[in-house]
Amino acid sequence: MPKNPIKGTILLVDDDRLVLSSMADWLRSCQYEIDTAESLSEARNRLTNKAYDIALVDIQLGDECDGFALLREINDLGSTTSVILITGYGTVESAITAIRAGAFDFLTKPLIDAELEMAIERALSQRRMISENKNLKQQLEGKFGLENIVGHDHRMQRIYDIIESVADTRATILITGESGTGKSMIARAIHQRSSRKNKPFVEVASGALPESLLESELFGHVAGSFTGAMGNKEGKFQAADGGTIFLDEIGTASQGLQVKLLRVLQELAFEMVGGSQTIQVDTRVILATNDHLERAVAQGRFRQDLYYRINVINIELPPLRERISDIPLLARHFFENVCHESNKNMKGIDSQALAALQNYSWPGNVRQLQNVIERAVLLGKHDLIMPDDLPSDIAGGMPILDLADLANKRLKEALTDPERQIILEVLELHHWNRNATAEALGINRTTLYKKMKKLGLEEQKTHR
Repeated sequence: MPKNPIKGTILLVDDDRLVLSSMADWLRSCQYEIDTAESLSEARNRLTNKAYDIALVDIQLGDECDGFALLREINDLGSTTSVILITGYGTVESAITAIRAGAFDFLTKPLIDAELEMAIERALSQRRMISENKNLKQQLEGKFGLENIVGHDHRMQRIYDIIESVADTRATILITGESGTGKSMIARAIHQRSSRKNKPFVEVASGALPESLLESELFGHVAGSFTGAMGNKEGKFQAADGGTIFLDEIGTASQGLQVKLLRVLQELAFEMVGGSQTIQVDTRVILATNDHLERAVAQGRFRQDLYYRINVINIELPPLRERISDIPLLARHFFENVCHESNKNMKGIDSQALAALQNYSWPGNVRQLQNVIERAVLLGKHDLIMPDDLPSDIAGGMPILDLADLANKRLKEALTDPERQIILEVLELHHWNRNATAEALGINRTTLYKKMKKLGLEEQKTHR
C-alpha cells in the first residue's frame, strides 16, 4: 500500500521530554513530518540545517531563554516558517504580545488535539495562499514584463532602452503608434519595471466609453450627482493610487475632459463628479493614442497645453510592416504560446508560410499577426503551419505597401480591403459572436459595430 503524503514539516520545541515525545508521536500519526528540539540551541541547529513549514514552540524553555527569543530569531532571519507559541500560563495580554511579535497563533496547555490540528492546518493554508500569490505575481511579470516584448529591430531596441531609463521615474509617458502595435503591452512593461509594480495597474480605454460616463469613470461620483448615481463610486484615478493608470485612446477626449486631465497631471488632485472634496493621489500616468496629436492641436481638437504636458517622454512604436525582420520572431513566439495554451503538439511554421507572413503589409500590426497565428494553430491540420492555413490574402503573397505609393493614396482606401478581410475572418472564427470578435481584435464593441456597418458586413451576415 502506498504511504499517505506528508501534510507538512514541523519542528517541536519543548524542554519537557515526555510532552515532546507524546506530541511528536501524535502528529506523526496525523501524517506530519516531525523533528524535535529540547532547547533553544538545539532548535537553532535544526532551523539552520532544514526549512520547516511550522515551528511549535513552548514559551517556557527552562532557564536558558524563552520561546519569544526563538520567534524573534526566526523573524530576523526572514524565514518563512510559521511560528505557533504554546504556554501553560496563557493570558489575553501574552496572546496579544505573541501575535504582535509575529507569531501565527498562540495556544495554551493542556492542548486539545482538534484545536492544535486546526491551528496547524490554518498555518499551512496561509502558506499555500502566499505561495500561490507569489507564483501568480511571477506569471504576471512573465506575461507583462519587458522580457515578453519580442523584437530585435533597432527601433525596438531603442524603445527597450527608454523603458529601462524612465520606468522608475514619475514622468508622464505618451505612447504613440498605429492600432495593434502593442501600446498596452509597453505600458504594462513600464509598470512592471517600476517600484510601483506591486500596486494597481488600471487601464482605461477612453474611446470605449460615452463622454457622459468617462468623467465619472475616471474621477468617480457622489450619490445624487446625476440620474442613476445611487451611491458614491470610486474613480479609476483613486483605484490606481500608488500605482499606474493607463489612458488609451487619449486623442478622443473631449475639450472639457482635457481641462480636467491637465489639472490632474499638474497637481495630482481632482474632485468627484458632483463632489466638492479635493482628492489627492500618487498615480503615475501613461497615455496612448493612434492619433496624430500635433495635427489635432493644429485643428483645435486637442489642447496645446495638455499636449505639451503629456508629451514629456514619447515612445513611438513602429508599424509591423517597417520591422519585417521581427515577423519570424513574433510569429514563433505567438505559435509557442498558442500551442501551450491549447495543448496542440505542432512542430513549427513552414518556410513558405513564414515567407508569406513577411511579404504581407499587416495593417492590423502585431495584434493581427497574433490573431492569424492563433487561427492557423487552432484550425491547422498539419504538423507545421502551412501557407494554406493562412488567410488567402496573406498566403497569396500580398506585397508590402510601398511607402511612396502609400503617401500618394488615402490611408483609408489603402487599408479598407485588408481590414474588411480581417474582421470577416475573425467574425467567422467566432461564429459571428460580436463580443468575442471585438475582444479578439482588441477593439471595443461599439467600434466593431461601426466598422461592420461601414464595411457592409452586417448585410453579409443577414444574407447568410
